Order: sequence, then structure tokens, then C-alpha cells
Amino acid sequence: MLFISAILFITIFNVESIEVSNNVCSIPSDFRFDCNPDDPSNKETCESRGCCWYPNKDDNGSPKCFFPTNYQGYVIKGIENRKNGVTVRLTRNSSSGLPQDVSNVNLEVIGLDNERVRIRFVDADASRFEVPMPFLNVSQSTINSPLYSIKINRDTGNLQVSRQSTGTSIFNVDLSKLIYANQFIQLSSLLVNNFLYGLGEHKDTFRKTIDGWKRYTLFAGGTNPTENINLYASYPFYLMIEPDNQAHGVFLLNSNAMDIITQPAPAITWRTIGGILDFFIFLGPTAPQVIRQNVNLIGRPVMQPYWSLGFHLCRYDYKSTNKTRETFFRNIQAGIPIETQWNDIDYMDRYNDFTVDPVNFAGLSDFVNELHSMRLHYVLIMDAGVSGSEPPGSYPPLDDGKKDDIFIKNKSGEIFLGRVWNFETTAFPDFTNPATLNYWTKQFIDLKNQVDYDGVWIDMNEPYNFHQIMPCPNNSYEYPPYTPGIQPLNNNTICMSCKQHGGLHYDVHSLFGLLETVATYEAVKNITGIRPFILSRSTFPSQGHYGSHWSGDIRSTWDFMKYSISNMLEFNIYGIPMIGSDICGFAGNTTEQLCMRWSSLGAFYPFSRNHNDFDTIEQDPVALGPKVVAATKYAVNLRYRLLPYLYTLFHEAHTKGDTVARPIFFEFPLDVNTYSIETSFMWGSGILIVPILEPDTKTVNAYFPEGFWYDFESLKLSVKSTGRYENITIDDDKIGVYARGGSIIPGYLVTAMSIADLSELPGYLFIFLDSSGQASGSWFSDDGQSIENIQNGEYTYSHCKASLNKISCDYENVFTANNFKIGGIMLVGVDKKPTSVLFNGTQIDSYFYSDENHALKIDSTEVFERLQSFNVDLSYN
Repeated sequence: MLFISAILFITIFNVESIEVSNNVCSIPSDFRFDCNPDDPSNKETCESRGCCWYPNKDDNGSPKCFFPTNYQGYVIKGIENRKNGVTVRLTRNSSSGLPQDVSNVNLEVIGLDNERVRIRFVDADASRFEVPMPFLNVSQSTINSPLYSIKINRDTGNLQVSRQSTGTSIFNVDLSKLIYANQFIQLSSLLVNNFLYGLGEHKDTFRKTIDGWKRYTLFAGGTNPTENINLYASYPFYLMIEPDNQAHGVFLLNSNAMDIITQPAPAITWRTIGGILDFFIFLGPTAPQVIRQNVNLIGRPVMQPYWSLGFHLCRYDYKSTNKTRETFFRNIQAGIPIETQWNDIDYMDRYNDFTVDPVNFAGLSDFVNELHSMRLHYVLIMDAGVSGSEPPGSYPPLDDGKKDDIFIKNKSGEIFLGRVWNFETTAFPDFTNPATLNYWTKQFIDLKNQVDYDGVWIDMNEPYNFHQIMPCPNNSYEYPPYTPGIQPLNNNTICMSCKQHGGLHYDVHSLFGLLETVATYEAVKNITGIRPFILSRSTFPSQGHYGSHWSGDIRSTWDFMKYSISNMLEFNIYGIPMIGSDICGFAGNTTEQLCMRWSSLGAFYPFSRNHNDFDTIEQDPVALGPKVVAATKYAVNLRYRLLPYLYTLFHEAHTKGDTVARPIFFEFPLDVNTYSIETSFMWGSGILIVPILEPDTKTVNAYFPEGFWYDFESLKLSVKSTGRYENITIDDDKIGVYARGGSIIPGYLVTAMSIADLSELPGYLFIFLDSSGQASGSWFSDDGQSIENIQNGEYTYSHCKASLNKISCDYENVFTANNFKIGGIMLVGVDKKPTSVLFNGTQIDSYFYSDENHALKIDSTEVFERLQSFNVDLSYN
């Protein structure tokens, strides 16, 4: 329901200068909100804005200039009820001190459904840039939700979105302290707790710190991951756990450069330099539900081709086809399954997109055909721009782009030229232009005729620009009144004044990677007719609906290995479950011990690839020796045995918006001990991954939530936990992989050297009973590559449950051409051998009981492959 306080009239004050008394400045430092974030920031400027000036003696990070309690930048002029919400008219009451204040702002509160509400702040008198999202599910409904209430107080200017059941204030803003100028918008909101996650992409922990003041700059940048620097993506989304363990989320749809400031009140300030404020609030009430609500808005993850879940090998600077082939086969011969071989930019002719070096990479096409004959795959890289200096008629990507007029232009209307890896100059396609798709598709068709690639890796697409060959003009777009992150916006990228079909680069910069992903996805889909695999460095909300991401140019250190888990968990809550980091690190030389442990962890990234830089030692497993080979073989083989389960998780992400790799607290929301754990993680609800993340040790103090936890390799019950830390030993060539009691996990008893070979083996349902002797789970399977298989009913999806006495599976849908077929059952946690086993009422004798691990193995490939609902009844003396 919508509640609005009833005040019959409003007085508007126009004040040029305000004197501020000391009592209205008596605000605890944790609750001070910045009134003068731009330059100059001094006592005179601050007080001219009607704000309080108080330099901090302890420099705790709180603002020197802050709003007094009686500040009224905007006042409510009127409120208009609508069927699906309300519009509040705000009028500027006093100058913010920033250029070009917006005089009239409309606050639009819009009900999307019972779980989501949208709050927009728009210029009432003029149109402003709004993000052209490729996918946005914004159907509207009347506001009549059992989850939330909305209150707008005309006296105080306070807006609150509260949870109905508890009264918890989820979104709590003082409208009078809104700043809304042409190139600066700021709004602050009080938070309800300090369990905050999101606000990426940064080299940071998964759980954000709110016990001090911290700024998160969001603006796509190509800097190597470094603390307190904006990285490749912009995700103005956070997840918050409330004091009673319920959860909510807030997403700001804005692509302009911004700073997000957290402070210990706790509170958050959103500060952007363009567009509008367009908030989506998700009511959960559980953390997984919040993620589903957000992902259903921005687009559920695309279904990945099955082969992409295998192990990938790459290196920048193999230098030749021969070296690529040699590296690949030496690891295959060592017994390491490699599903996909990759090449970085050294395969190109003079680093030009859509070319192949005719000398050093002669025979690349033959090598790729050889991979295909082994039923394996190949991925190559593509940079964000094409060479801008090739002679006319010699380089189709430049000639076609000029003819189609699809390149980004500078302020004067000329093709903007920078330089990425090309020898002279680079021209950048404008992916906001619809005509670019045909151009981009043509180039990939031409490339396909040279090399029969299976997937595409797009890089440098923030977009990065090594050199400003064309100087940027000196104007407010290049150098706005306030610059998030301090450094110039045009640092190592395209000039903000550049013109694109969708607007100035100033507004669409952070969309470049997403829109290139969309164009590449559509191009490859149109060319091949099957699921594309697209990996992108720069991303934006909706990325997961079209492609995947990796954590970029991380360093080969133990610290970065830990960060890779935080990054993986974070991108799962952004709806990009296909995420991973370069195993063993990209930049700098790894060590045998680091790579040994990282290879174990990296096998359990959803996207698993070993890759490193040109000026480092070779780090494929064989190059680093037998310890790394042993660790890689163990972990990759275990991963392959679990691929049917992993693929099922991707199906649930695709159809429901679920996470694949997830923080432990998603499964144990009442256990506060799990809220800060990011040194271990879960695959879905059923598998717990515990790596070693420190040098010179074989032990780790790992937290096991309440329940039974079985070692997946041995099937033995390892931990009966009431929710506690356990010291466990993990040998050099191992990693902790634990099945949760109560889970049914589809998988294999043995592994194979390729996913195609693996899919021909009989699959098993691994049933791990909980303390009450129960378990449940699902499994999904299809041909692994069709695009519309779900719409066409070309899949198998089964839901199973089990106890000591009965196992049953019901098929939601059945399809014969599957990549996983049930050949048996492994029932774990059985104290004794049954005296009889009936399958749909018929006695079967093909079962074996192990006293060592209390597991019952039931084999009957012919029976299970009938793909029908079944019941297994077990009797004991």
C-alpha cells in the first residue's frame, strides 16, 4: 500500500545565502553528508551553500562541509497519485553551488510487481540521457504489495521504502538534501546494517567495509586490478542483509561515471555526473530471491555451450602455431583434459583484428581442424578497435567500416583515432549504432573462413586507448565540475566528447563492453546457428544475458588468488555466473607452490582457464612440473565428474536467475558466521569447495555450517557439524570438495579426456543423505549447444528425492539426445546393505554395498536409460 503524509500546503523559499547556526551543525561525524564534494572546497564556498564547515582533526574521512539539519535544497511542491504509483514534484529552493542546477525534478515511484519498486528522479522540464539497455524487464503493476510500503512526508521531505513485516526502512532518503545539477547528481540513503555486498568492479573483498568512509568509483577502466581504482565494469548494485536475516537489494540504472560512498552511519551516497537517478529496489526477502529479482530485470544468464564448462588453456605470446600445438599436446600427453585451446593477440597479423599472421601462425587453421577432429574446441581473441591506418583496399575491417559509417567520431565529425595494439592507429566501431551489427557479422564471417573458431574473447573494450593521437578538447565533458575517481575521464580511453549514435561517449562509455558483447553474440549466433561462447573484459548490467567475464589482468600472488573468489562471488550476484580468473595469475611469474594450489582452486571456477602474460615464464601445468600436473589432474578430473551438476546449475541460472558459485550464507541465512566467509564457497546448494590459500601449509581452518558433509571423492562422511570451524588437512595435489547431506548430485564415477567422451559414459545420481535420512535434487540435460532447446522441448529435466527406503525421480520433460544419461545410483549414508532392491516393483540384483564408506551402488544402465519416472524401493532386515 502507498502511504503519503497529508500536508495541505507547501511554502517555497528562494534563498541566495543562508546563515547556519551551530545547533543545526551538531551532527555526529558518522551521519554527515557531503555538501561540497567538488572544488573548491573551503569554508567560504561551503558556507555560501548554507552548509556546515568543520575540518576534521582526526581526519576520519567524514566530510568537512556537510548539510545542516535544516537544509532545504529541494522542497515538495505537489504529489500526484497514479494507478501504479505516485509522482512527487520537487522544486529547487536554494542553489547547490554547482553549475546548472535543475530547477524542477519529478520523483516517480512506480510499482513493478509485489517484489520490486522503481524510483526515478527526472528533470521535469527537459529530457536527459537514459541508459539504452539491450534487455530490461520493466512491466508495471499497481502498488499493493505485502512486502513493502512507501511513505513520503511532505513536511520533512523524507522518502521511505519499508518492509511491511518488520517496519525496516530499506530505502530512506532526505529529498531536501538532493543535489540535481546538469553534470552532478547526489542522493544519500541510510542503511539498515553493515552486511553490504556489490558495488563493483574493484579489487576488494566480497563483503564491503562500512566501519569507515570509502569511495567506490564506477567507470569502465582498463587499469590492472588495483585497490581503490575503478576496474573494467560498472555495477551500481548492492545486496544488503537486514538485522533479522532478511535481504534486499538496490540497483541504480545509470551508465555515467559515478562515485558511491559508504560511511559508518551506516549510509550510502550515490554521486553521478550525468543521466538520471533510476533506482530499482528488490525486496527479496531472501538473498537468492533478491538476486533473482535483479537478474529477471536485467536479463537472466544465457545458457552456455556445454563444452565451455571444460578446462581451457591459453598464453599471450605462444609466438607460433607450432608452440601453441606443442604446449597443448604436452599437457594432453600428461593426462590433463583440455577441452579448449586459445590464442591471444599474437596470432594476428601485426595485431590487426580479423587477420592471421601468415608466417608465424601458418597452419593455424589446420591445427584448429585437428582439435575439432578430437571433438575439442578453439577460442581466439578480438580487440575493441580495428587498424585505422591500412592502405585503402587492403584491410576490409577499415574499408567496410568507413563505407558503412559505423566508427565513433570526434567532436569535429572525423573518425576518432586512438591506438590500442595496432602499429599506428585504431578506429573504434560504434556499438550503439544498429548498423554496426551487419558490419561486425561480416568481419566474423571472413574470419571464420580463415580459422574455424568456436568462441570469441573480446578484450580492451572499456574501451582502452594507449595514446590520445587526437587530443581531447578542453570542455566540461572532458573535465566536468566533479570527476569521480579524481583522474581525468579520458585517461587511457576515448575522448568524452566523441559522438556516437546513442549519444556522447561521456554518457555511453561504460556500455561499450556490453554492447560489443551483444553484437558479437548475435554475429556468432547468426553465423553458426548454435550457442555462442563470448568472453568479455568490460561488462555492464545485462552482460550475463549474452556472455561471460573473467577478472582481467590479475597478478600471480597469493593475495590475488584469494581475490579471485571474491570476484567470482560478486559477479554471480550480478547475473554473470560464467566467471573465473586466470589460473596461476596473468601478470608476473608464478611459483610452483602457488600454481599448484591455484590450479586446484581454478578447476572450480565456473569458467576455468590457465592463462598468462607474454613477459612471464610458461605456466601451463607441464611447464611447472609434476606437482602442478598432479594437482591439475586431480582437480580437473573431479570437476569433469561434476559437470552434469554444474550444467544443471547453469540451467537454473538461465531459467530462474539463480547463482552458480555462491557464498555460503545464501544457503545458511540464519548462520551469521557465514556472512563474511569468502575463502570457501559453494556450487549451488550441494557442493562446498574449500581451497588452500596460504603458502607452506596443508591445513586450513574451514567453516562447516550445520549438517552432514561428505568428502565427494571418498564418499565418506567427513564432518557432522553444528556450525563450527574444523581444521582439515588437504594434501598438495588435492582440494576440499564436500557434498552437503540432503543433496542429490548428478555426476560420473570416472572421468574422460574430453566432454564428448565423458558424455558417452553412464552417469550416476550421487545421493547424500542428511541427518534425517533424506535427500533431494534435480538434473538437467540436453544436446549442449542448441539455442532454443527449452522452447522446443528438446531437453530432459528430472526432480528426485530419496530416503533410506525409497528413491524416486519424476521427469518434467524427456529428450533422447542428451549429454548426460543415468546409468546408476550411488546412495551414500546407508548403515547396512539392503536385502532387496526393487525398480518400479521389479527385483534387480545389480547392486553393491561398501562397508568402508557406507555407500550403496546400484547399476542398471538399460533400466535407467528408459528415461521414465521411476521408484526404487529398498528393504533391510
